Amino acid sequence: MKNISYFAPLFAGACLLISSCSKKEEAVTEASPVKPQTVKISLFSWPGYAFWFIAKEKNLVPELDLDIVIIEDPYDSYAQMAAGQLDVTSSTVEYGPLAAEKGVPVKLVTYTNPSYGTDKIILGPGINSATDLKGKEVAVLEGGLTQIYMGIWLEENGVKFDEVKYTNVIMDEAVAAMVSGKVAAGEFWEPFGSKVLSSLPGSKVVATSKDPYFKKTALLGDGMYMSGSFLKDKPELARLTLKAYFAAVKYWKENPIEANAIMAKGLSFTVEDVDLVVGKDGSSTDGGIYPFNFEEASRFMGVMDGEPPFGANNEITRHWKLTNDWWIKFGVVKKEYPMEAGVDLAPLKALVKTGL
Repeated sequence: MKNISYFAPLFAGACLLISSCSKKEEAVTEASPVKPQTVKISLFSWPGYAFWFIAKEKNLVPELDLDIVIIEDPYDSYAQMAAGQLDVTSSTVEYGPLAAEKGVPVKLVTYTNPSYGTDKIILGPGINSATDLKGKEVAVLEGGLTQIYMGIWLEENGVKFDEVKYTNVIMDEAVAAMVSGKVAAGEFWEPFGSKVLSSLPGSKVVATSKDPYFKKTALLGDGMYMSGSFLKDKPELARLTLKAYFAAVKYWKENPIEANAIMAKGLSFTVEDVDLVVGKDGSSTDGGIYPFNFEEASRFMGVMDGEPPFGANNEITRHWKLTNDWWIKFGVVKKEYPMEAGVDLAPLKALVKTGL
């Protein structure tokens, strides 16, 4: 008993020391977060893509360090993705068949928003109908949705898609070309459409993306692309990147005033221009686009049950065929490609499984 009594205080002290050390080690472990992994993302200067700035500023997915760069030419982004210099880009949703045709290792992973009035076809002074455009120049982004939009509108109004000359210009240049009279018409999204209308007396809007056909087909819209190497080698980062984007949309819906200010700052736009495109109240219906939340995008892509606000469940399959068929008409691609050639649903399916 003497020995036990003698060693008891020492034993108790040792236990306290071990316990204390263990707690200190736990505290150190808990205070040492895993270093976030960098994801390189590009977009061009437009509010519909600026949700990334919300995800970054609010650190909505702490596992990620979003390295965001603005690249005005989307084809530049695709080239950098193919070269392994970029992981993700936000752009319009017609590129999949073009990537398949050229063998570019870039895949669409989700549709993010349909246009909800922001896209407009505007005629210049003295041009009153599609017929007046025969043989004249119209401003579009060749190889982009604006060219398909113009082609569909022309044919709906009795003019063959190839009876006009397409002038390939980015939006700033398109506004200048329209105001100077170099082109007779053009496709413009906001805030550029309003600039044309306010700067060019006699110009007028003859079609918008709110028109029934374009709403039903959701032809005009944006999506997220990922490089083939990113999808193959970093599937968990791909899932987390999607999570960051849709968490940003959720944050915007709940905090639209703050979120629009963040997006304006990231783009060097005015808040008013951001409001014009995405809306001011987070409803998705008071601006020029309809930002999909996670569930709406998942239904549009056919990986979750239920109907999306535009089109039908799995509308992406019909969208793919529509754009592929038009690229064949324009001579940009030679054949029809299966959707899997340009779309990878694995990251979205993984996010549906784990939840946002």
